[in-house]
Formats: sequence, C-alpha cells, structure tokens
Amino acid sequence: MKIALLGTGFGQAHAAVYAARGDVEVVMFGRDAEKTSKVAEQFGFASSTTMDAAFEDPSFDLVDICLPVALHAPYVLRALEAGKHALVELPLADNIEDARRVAEAAARSDKHVFVDMFERFIPANQALFDAVRESTYGRLEQLTLWNLTALLWPGASLGLKVLPLEAMHSDMDIIASTLGLPRDVTVTAVERDENSAAIDAAFHFDGVAAARSSVSSLMPMSWGARGGYTATFEHGVLDATSTMGFDGKPSGTVTAYTADGPRVLELPDADQYTAMIGHVMDVLRGGAENQIAPDSVLDALTLTLDIERKANTPR
Repeated sequence: MKIALLGTGFGQAHAAVYAARGDVEVVMFGRDAEKTSKVAEQFGFASSTTMDAAFEDPSFDLVDICLPVALHAPYVLRALEAGKHALVELPLADNIEDARRVAEAAARSDKHVFVDMFERFIPANQALFDAVRESTYGRLEQLTLWNLTALLWPGASLGLKVLPLEAMHSDMDIIASTLGLPRDVTVTAVERDENSAAIDAAFHFDGVAAARSSVSSLMPMSWGARGGYTATFEHGVLDATSTMGFDGKPSGTVTAYTADGPRVLELPDADQYTAMIGHVMDVLRGGAENQIAPDSVLDALTLTLDIERKANTPR
C-alpha cells in the first residue's frame, strides 16, 4: 500500500508507525524542501513538495493528512474526489458544517475516511468504554476528565483560541461515547497569555449523570503532561492516571474500586497510534469495520466547538 503523508510536524507521529511496518510505502509531503527531505530521511521515506501529486498520482492508495486544522476537511474532500482513502488528524474540521459535508461525502463514496480519534485506542479508555457497554459496575453516574500540561512543544500555542480543539476534543469524544450529548454546558476559562490558559467545563444531563472536563496549559515544564479520569458507577469506580510526552505514548494505571477493595486492572501494552494505524490497515484490507469514520465524531466535535465558542466569548 502506498501512502502520501502530508505534514512534517505531527506527521512524524504517524511516520514512526509506518516506518515500523513492512507493508507500506510512504512519501512525505511538506512545503519546505530541505525540512521535508530531512524529516523524511529519518524514517527512510521519499519526500516531495509537490502537494498536488498526493492526489493526482494514481499510485497512492491513502492520503494521510497531518496539516493545520483549516485544511483538514478540504483535503479529505479532495482525496475522495481523487478516488483515494483518507486518514485525517483530529479534529475533522474547525466547524460542524464542513465536518458534516465530509461525513456525507464519505457515506456516498466507496472509499474510507478515518479520523485519528487515537484516544479510542488507549487501553485505559477502552476499559471505560467496556465497563459502560457491559454495565460491569452498573450505570455510569459521574465522569471527571482532566489534562494538565506544560508547553512542551516549542512554538505551539495552547491558549484559549486553540485549547478546545487541540486539547479537549478527545475528552469530548469520551463524554459523547459514554453519556451522549448533554442538555447544556457551563464553561469557565482563565487566560495567562495568548499561549497559556485553562478551561473547566461542566456537563448537565438532566440528573441522569454528571460530567466535567478540565484542561490546562499553565503547568511548569517540570510538570510535563498528565491526565486521567475518574468514572463513578453505581457499584464501583474506575480511576485512571497517565503521563504523556511528545511521542504520544502514555504510561499509567487504571484502578477499579468496588466493595471488594481496590484492584489494578491488567491492560494490554499498546501504543494508540500503532493501534489506530493498524486499525486503518485492517479496514482497508477488509478485515474490520471502520470504527473512526467521520459520522462517529460529529457529536464530539459539536461539544468541542460549543466549548470553544463559550471560552472565547468576551465576559
């Protein structure tokens, strides 16, 4: 399978996975010839600055889009028009109208579109999804998610304007997947400067359940990045904590608390990006159903954009 990988920034996270596989051929595309060549060479890939070739060259099977958010939806649509499969970094779009256009185009096409909802493949999150689906501890009554990070990536902003889409979208997917869409959302935000901020969002479900998501980029460098969740069920609690760096590989634990006492869950040792791309390859080879299709991310994006609007509304 031949893949056109667009983007030399976060595209490196995908590149590392492809480089470890023996069943793909990758060409990395970027705007700066010297940088693109240097990055691609690290992974043993060819490189190009002719972006049109990713869509016009009939030898490419999959276009992997790791570009700025505003380009996500247009490039997915272009890939479909060119008769190619597409994998796109999250979020699918920076507005719900474009996201729906992509979902509708994907539904009409015989090609697959995948949205990199990588957190669905983190074992700790899969433990939560399984517990909700199987009612292992009864009904989910309260869910708290948190993500506190320093500015670990030079030149990257995590201010109020980008924090929801860049740092809260995956948590919104967890909330939407486990509890559905809330009746309303209350948002509190604080901004240190244009690159550092914090948002706290409370979700209301008409008394059936409560949820909260807190995200902050105000932490000192020595803190690193840490996150987790506490899920309170009728008959137990799942508590997860993790640390994560630029490579996107978290380490942490999930503990179940029940009337029988605490128990650390045995989870598979899995890297979510490897698992996500493995899923993409399985689907394209006919071995699995697409679990990260565009229509599956619309509720999470709706929540994320609502938080973005409320966090950036002058008070």
